[in-house]
Amino acid sequence: MASESAHSGGAELGRYLRARRTQTSPGHVGLTVGAGVRRTPGLRREEVATLAGISIDYYVRLERGKETRPSPAVLDSLARALRMDDQEHQHLRELAARAARYTAQPPPAPSRTVGPHLKLLLESLRPNPAYVISRSMDVLAWNPGGLALYAGLADWPVTQRNLARYLFLHPAAHHLFTDWDRQITACVARLRAVAGTAPDAPDLTNLVGELLLKSPDFAGLWERYEVTGRKPAHKTFRHPDVGTVTLTSQSLHVEGSPGRRIGVYTAEPGTPDHDALLLLDMTAPRQADRPAPGPRATGRQP
Repeated sequence: MASESAHSGGAELGRYLRARRTQTSPGHVGLTVGAGVRRTPGLRREEVATLAGISIDYYVRLERGKETRPSPAVLDSLARALRMDDQEHQHLRELAARAARYTAQPPPAPSRTVGPHLKLLLESLRPNPAYVISRSMDVLAWNPGGLALYAGLADWPVTQRNLARYLFLHPAAHHLFTDWDRQITACVARLRAVAGTAPDAPDLTNLVGELLLKSPDFAGLWERYEVTGRKPAHKTFRHPDVGTVTLTSQSLHVEGSPGRRIGVYTAEPGTPDHDALLLLDMTAPRQADRPAPGPRATGRQP
């Protein structure tokens, strides 16, 4: 049973290494490619092993999830071989640490309860849109503008309000964001990073399973296994009620609540963007009272 658990724990580490290998071109790591056609996308396993200074057999075991305790030196060598940035390198370390202590018992879903002090904080930020989201991007609490900014999100039941679900499945999302492609890439990268270290958590597996089934866009991005892709500090919304508005976004970690964040959007007072926030804040309470049909799976056609 212990060996089975260890194998399961190493599977995610292997998937990550395989994804990074197949997306790393030989030229990017300084290898010269001959004139022949390469059957393998990206690097071959033996090329990664050579670049990292480890045996091919050991590397194959890592990719297959059979080796779950690579040393810090091996992890550092693999990160250098695959040209990982700092965030990708840290994710590799976290996956290895999890593989070494893997347990087959899935963790319980985190609580959705938000304390009154956080709700008071959200109210104090008006007219700036603000909300609290979980590690899986469930919207747990909001002020009026925080809900209304995502046009149509209030139409969904409270338990269905999730920013990843909104981006991929809500019919209004594609029009709302001027850089929708960039938004969904960053969204999936964040979920991948979280799910990599807690792949059996029910809040994550349920959301990912739903989106894999309903959105070809999500499925394609999920397969790439990217864990970087920060959202831009400035976002432009084409809002149906207040027009086009460009806002500065901030994300703050909630102390004592691992994985939870407060999202806040601001605009310089006296600007048209700030005027739009005032209007959004005034009209938002009526929007939050709309009926709540279930979410519709639309998404972009491939």
